Amino acid sequence: MTIRTSFPSGRDHCAAWLTLPGGPGPHPVVVLVHGGGATHEMMLGQYETWFAEAGLAVLAFDFRHLGESGGQPRQVVSQRRYATDVDSALAFVRARPELDAGRVALWGTSFGASHVLAAAARDPELTAAVVQCPVFSGRAVVAKAGIRHLARFTVPIISDLVRTALRLPRRYVPLVGRPGELAFVNQPGALEGWQSVTPPGCQFDNRIAASSGLGMLFYNAAAHAARVRCPLLVCACDHENLIDPAIAAEVVAMAPRGVLEHYAADHFTVYHPPVVERIAADQLDFLTTHLEPKMW
Repeated sequence: MTIRTSFPSGRDHCAAWLTLPGGPGPHPVVVLVHGGGATHEMMLGQYETWFAEAGLAVLAFDFRHLGESGGQPRQVVSQRRYATDVDSALAFVRARPELDAGRVALWGTSFGASHVLAAAARDPELTAAVVQCPVFSGRAVVAKAGIRHLARFTVPIISDLVRTALRLPRRYVPLVGRPGELAFVNQPGALEGWQSVTPPGCQFDNRIAASSGLGMLFYNAAAHAARVRCPLLVCACDHENLIDPAIAAEVVAMAPRGVLEHYAADHFTVYHPPVVERIAADQLDFLTTHLEPKMW
């Protein structure tokens, strides 16, 4: 059973979806944290179903300024606001009587892995954390794309900053595009990968306020790994096409209770068969071990 709900965050609200397993609560709960620019409609439903079938409650949400959540202007990316949204989601599930505040885990995918890692470092009460195809460092994405690629955004970023100061409509650029196109992410296969996780009938808003990406581009969540005290499962792609996969191994080496699993996949095939069934099974083994759900 999935309940459409919301929770306050900052001055706005985050649209949220709470999926409950069968049987009486309070249930252990996993909070799903999506990747850059993505929304609930983009493939989170399969994880909600699988986790709930294993006896885990699941909370998914859209970040502010995206999808069905509040926040103006739209399509603003902010590491600071995203951190607030994750903390607000954790506060929300810990206040729900049908959920067990002592058995809470975070799950993150792509850039959502950065937010999970940073939140786990802030929150000593977290029971466990799981990330897949992790993008732990915005600066590493920039390094892989090249400084000339970043330089192309100089004019749009300045324009957007001026527009913000003058309270004019924001200057937008594409979030993802094909190689050579002016888009924050334009590695080979990236656009097709984003499209592959966008179901029929779902409209992916492929744009971002130009200057709002600055904070994310130089965000290095990997630096927080040593402060993560809960068990951490990192599901890394051996053929990662957005970031150097060695960073995932470095994070696990720094995390006191880190576990690394490798998959013969790239950044987007992890969401699709046959890889997704294997990776979800490994994640469930990890989560059920630490959250100990009751099966009815």
